[in-house]
Amino acid sequence: MFIGMYRTLIQASFPLLIKPYINKRIKKGKEDPNRLNERFGQPKIARPDGKIIWMHGASVGETVSMLPLIDKILKEDKNINVLVTSGTVTSAEVMSKRLPARAIHQYIPIDNPKFVKNFINHWKPDLALWFEAELWPSLISEIHQCKIPLILVNGRIADKAFKHWKMFKFLSKEMLSCFNLCLGQSEEDTRRLNIIGAKDAKYLGNLKYAGFNPPVDENKKQEISSQISGRPLWGVISTHNNEEEQIGQYIAEMKKQIPNIFTLIAPRHPQRGVEIQQQLNQLGLKTSLRSKNEKINKDTDVYIADTIGEVGIWYDLAPIIFIGGSLIPHGGQNFIEPCRFHDAVLVGPNTQNFVEATNRAKKAQAIIQVQNAKELTEKVIFLLNNPQELKEQQTKAFDWASSEAKVLDGIMKVIKEYI
Repeated sequence: MFIGMYRTLIQASFPLLIKPYINKRIKKGKEDPNRLNERFGQPKIARPDGKIIWMHGASVGETVSMLPLIDKILKEDKNINVLVTSGTVTSAEVMSKRLPARAIHQYIPIDNPKFVKNFINHWKPDLALWFEAELWPSLISEIHQCKIPLILVNGRIADKAFKHWKMFKFLSKEMLSCFNLCLGQSEEDTRRLNIIGAKDAKYLGNLKYAGFNPPVDENKKQEISSQISGRPLWGVISTHNNEEEQIGQYIAEMKKQIPNIFTLIAPRHPQRGVEIQQQLNQLGLKTSLRSKNEKINKDTDVYIADTIGEVGIWYDLAPIIFIGGSLIPHGGQNFIEPCRFHDAVLVGPNTQNFVEATNRAKKAQAIIQVQNAKELTEKVIFLLNNPQELKEQQTKAFDWASSEAKVLDGIMKVIKEYI
């Protein structure tokens, strides 16, 4: 009942509300005007022959987590193609660089029944895998009505979402009834999926543990490394608004104890690069901005890497990595990748997006959790001044990440039944 009402309303409101909203997103750079046809369910790419497995993830984190599964599927069956959809410009750029042959990226169509039907009629997927928990009623219901098997992979139900779904369980039950199987990201997520109406929810592990390392361009890495010239280095990755400023306030203090220290910052949203540079310059720090091709010199305190698709370089260069989104109440970003790069990894107090992973990593002493920017910078100074402690922390991080990567086989075994 709810989905039917939603589909009627969304179709009626498109000219008045959704179309102006899309135009506003175009002006803000959040939509690609050259590929807007995809948002209307009008692909320009022909459907390849053979079976198609459709995988959808909202943004970069979800789409990147698909890569190991995509690789495994394509290697095991040469007659399968993979269609990846997402909703952000950043994820599209990342996928354009990282998807293998026989894998196609498209923007997810707007959740209007007409656009959804166009999309599904064109691609005719044989299986749909929905990553995490971005549930669009028109898309989900159309997949179900077309009798396309639908699996929720790495399903995550955050605290806030769980409270809302429990209040409107009749809605969540109707939505989740469209799924043949729900695979929770953690045991707690699986429990929550069962509570809010999933008919079959299982826990096989977190697919993000099995992720590929981001690519490293060796030429670019060597170029940056030569500019750094062997200075003590640490990386601040996937930061959000205010985190750079919090950390920047302590960099002058860090320089007193390690005079030649060098800080590399790669913000979660690269378009904030100029803003971050202005904030740090106001703190008296000397900065260089990668998007402006500004070089690193001996006086540079902070290098702001405001680019897409280069995070592997920063993980490979820096022996110590702080993962952002965790000094503010955002919930944290994925800290597993730098563990696989053999880095010592630090996170802030807010890791609600990765509760189970945080608990497991802390139990294995694979990460260091700090409470604020002051404690963070003190830990970094300690590690840089104590090479043996740093080496031990790097080893713990790598060993833990390696042991957790076995989840892929379990998930692959289950979805094989539907391929």
